Amino acid sequence: MTQSAKLAYIFPGQGSQAVGMGKDLYDNFAVSREVFEEANDALGFSLSEMCFNGTAEDLALTANTQPAILTTSIAAFRAMKAEGFPLPDFVAGHSLGEYSALVAAGAMNFSDAVKTVRKRGTYMQEAVPVGVGAMAAILGLPLETIEVACDEAAEGEVCSPANINSPAQIVIAGSADAVDRAIEILKERGAKRAIKLNVSAPFHCDLMFPAQERLAKDLAEIEFKNLQFPIIENVTAEANSNGERVRMALTDQVSSPVRWAQSVENLIVQEVTTFVEVGSGKVLSGLVRQINRDVRCLNVENSESLRNTLQSL
Repeated sequence: MTQSAKLAYIFPGQGSQAVGMGKDLYDNFAVSREVFEEANDALGFSLSEMCFNGTAEDLALTANTQPAILTTSIAAFRAMKAEGFPLPDFVAGHSLGEYSALVAAGAMNFSDAVKTVRKRGTYMQEAVPVGVGAMAAILGLPLETIEVACDEAAEGEVCSPANINSPAQIVIAGSADAVDRAIEILKERGAKRAIKLNVSAPFHCDLMFPAQERLAKDLAEIEFKNLQFPIIENVTAEANSNGERVRMALTDQVSSPVRWAQSVENLIVQEVTTFVEVGSGKVLSGLVRQINRDVRCLNVENSESLRNTLQSL
């Protein structure tokens, strides 16, 4: 990498889980094994067993998915550090991935993070009865068109953009009937696709306020330190290194849209030319490529990808 070119580590959120994730890291790196063992101790059950040998159904339950993805990401990050990877200039995480990014940047300790995201998943699940809320991915329409359609479809219920993932992909969330109405309006207005998502709750919309209030009490008990390298926050898409500001960002994040496209664009403005996705899957790498095809995307999810990425850097 040239002197001016900068490096960002990005951390995935829900939807990146897969049975078997993290096992290769656990088998090959002592530091990764320690991360899974710390998670097992903190949670009081064998998260590692669920990740490596559990069922897809169990892993898809929000209260399990969130600690599982966080733990796999930190297991990968610690292995990277042990193998001599350069420190990043910036970090960012998609929704839940923001916790992984904050642990990597030294803002919160791993044990606090894994217990918090377990509760966060439970709170989000319990905020809305199953079937009352919904989410849908809208492909091929600009944000302004989607915002207008959501407003029209709401009819007194909740409907709004939840994940602004890339110029080509925006996810909406809200009351199930309102989301259905929005899908019909957006199809009429030229959406390439409008697909209901198989999710357990309508994340990142106003229906999540009860979860946000419960999580705020837990976050108030946690010590946050200043970050070793800045994070681009989901809520603002702006850089932050202040530990005290983290608490508010994580609280607001529960019911606010994830500004992922804007976050990536801001990283590129900051001269980031290489993105390394740390943890399970390559979902974020795909989104980064949709946003800008000129940057380089690498990933670390097992020993092979770790070696290949280290060589590329």
